[in-house]
Amino acid sequence: MPPADLLTVIRADGSVAKAEPKVPDETLRRMYSTMVRTRMLDERGMNLQRQGRINFYIGSEGQEAIPAGTAAALAAEDWYFPHYRDLGVALYRGASIEGMVHQLYGSRKDPCLGHQMPNHFAYADLHFFSISSPLTTQVPQAVGAAYGMKLEKKRTVAATGFGDGSTSEGDFHVGLNFAAVWKCPVVFVCNNNQYAISVPVKLQMATETVAEKAAAYGIPGVRVDGNDVLAVYAAVHDAVERARRGEGPTLVEAVTFRMGPHSSSDDPKRYVPAELYEEWKAKDPIARFRAYLTRKGVWDDKRETQLAEDTKAEIQSAVEAAEKAGPPPIESLFSEVFHDTPPFLKRQLESLKESTGAENIAREGGDP
Repeated sequence: MPPADLLTVIRADGSVAKAEPKVPDETLRRMYSTMVRTRMLDERGMNLQRQGRINFYIGSEGQEAIPAGTAAALAAEDWYFPHYRDLGVALYRGASIEGMVHQLYGSRKDPCLGHQMPNHFAYADLHFFSISSPLTTQVPQAVGAAYGMKLEKKRTVAATGFGDGSTSEGDFHVGLNFAAVWKCPVVFVCNNNQYAISVPVKLQMATETVAEKAAAYGIPGVRVDGNDVLAVYAAVHDAVERARRGEGPTLVEAVTFRMGPHSSSDDPKRYVPAELYEEWKAKDPIARFRAYLTRKGVWDDKRETQLAEDTKAEIQSAVEAAEKAGPPPIESLFSEVFHDTPPFLKRQLESLKESTGAENIAREGGDP
């Protein structure tokens, strides 16, 4: 398929454009539920930031199909190296909303104990690597992990997600080149949402598409409708199977649009034409997939209402739990950095105790 072609399985009205990939009904429902839960959590997360209850949030409104389709195409034992719009991958893999909300607050029940920015999730037990703030660091990390899998003759695959802005970073090119040369079992999924913060794609690169960049490294490049979860699934599934067979990496460009701000610190009205929102609103990935599932007879209004009610209650319960939990123990600033706390950090902790007179600092936490 030429890189400029756009793979589409489901049209905007939910009708089928081409043969659907074979996906069990339960997996289809799980993909849809993940998309809805992602959007509802994003909406609440942004509201919490606007209310001053958390410090920062990054949403993925309009882009929920990409992580859901990608996650469904991977096996549980495969590793995923995310960017900050990949919340849906973690949810699909079993991360709890309560754990995520604790992370947003940086509470004492935050799995990262407040050591990460909000939205920067990490779940080693789910093979979901830590999200990083710097652009594109996850690409060479995924390649390195995939190379290790190859050396150990494992059948696992590494996949990584990133935005169109990341394709302008050196780590993108280094990662693709290394993976191509060594035929690493890795899948690159570009979430092309048209803007790198405020910079449109046409000002970032001279190529017509991201997918065609793959040719420079001698690997396949595939371009899919990023608002079509089945198109994403089909492309990533094929890439995963190719990698698992030892045939090397694939670059998948999922074309979508960011329907909200880059983050809670951004005002997209200053640089995004209003008509673009109207154009892409008609392509909403959740509405499209729901229409498809309804046509297929595997979803209905009753399930929709139940999903919305259950998710709303789950998020509300998580917020209440996080606001009651309080901050992590101050000792965790020192003891939860290295596997074995080095002497210089132990000395810093003792110095803090002496200077504050807080002998119970490790037990009680909070401000002395």
